[in-house]
Amino acid sequence: MWLQLICQTARDTESLVSEAAENMGAASITLSDAGDNPVLEPLPNETPLWDDIIVTILFREEEKFLIDSLEQQLEASKEAWKISNIRQEELEEQQWERVWMDDFHPMKFGENLWIYPSWSDIPDDDSVKIKLDPGLAFGTGTHPTTALCMEWLDQNHPRNLTVVDYGCGSGILAIAAVKLGAKHVLATDIDPQALLATQDNNLKNDIPDGMIDCCLPEDMPESVQVDLMLANILCGPLIELSKTLCSMTKSGGHIVLSGIIEEQKKLLNEEYNQYCNDIQFATVDGWVRMTALVR
Repeated sequence: MWLQLICQTARDTESLVSEAAENMGAASITLSDAGDNPVLEPLPNETPLWDDIIVTILFREEEKFLIDSLEQQLEASKEAWKISNIRQEELEEQQWERVWMDDFHPMKFGENLWIYPSWSDIPDDDSVKIKLDPGLAFGTGTHPTTALCMEWLDQNHPRNLTVVDYGCGSGILAIAAVKLGAKHVLATDIDPQALLATQDNNLKNDIPDGMIDCCLPEDMPESVQVDLMLANILCGPLIELSKTLCSMTKSGGHIVLSGIIEEQKKLLNEEYNQYCNDIQFATVDGWVRMTALVR
């Protein structure tokens, strides 16, 4: 049995609540959104927070005296620390690994592209299969931005094309491109952990050596010219990198961008209209994919 102490606080006082919990020896501290304001993928070493935050603090059952002491401390500091809705709950013991595994199922993108977790039974059929487990790097196919890119690849096989996966995360798009016929992919990310995750997932998917090369953006060859540019990052970087991404893409090549919300479509359209033709948008659950042909 576990005990959890839950309260609501503000962005500027969350650290006080978390520090008090750490000092009391909490087993874990989890932050979640008290409102409905999505936080997008952070840059490395950044911790994005919402304006109103729910803090969930976990203790073992035998540490009841600690959670009671912490609750008293939070009650005494309610006004100064902007705390509300303090409560304790019991949490039944579970096989957490089993629960985590049960929550991640095979996913289909388009007509023939699938992601399977490693513990799944993978059918012996003609579908294109990627083995990928949830992990630290962004991009397991569960988010609409990744799904939009995967569906585009399923509908537009990059056979014999050269590809850049800019902001590769787990390597999911790079691996999908190779599985769908790309002859070479350059996967890049500002986070070295993402490059390690991509290399690890290459091995799990039996990607031949040399088909996917990984590097930091600053280490990319200056002469890169590819047929297809994939960039599932954020609107800000997509705007800042517009000239770079388009200059790395051959004239007539496709550029596929995601990590965008509907309100940002106009900004992307205005920026990329300088370098591209045939700009089109697709939307799922408020998230947007932009495709275009580079001039």
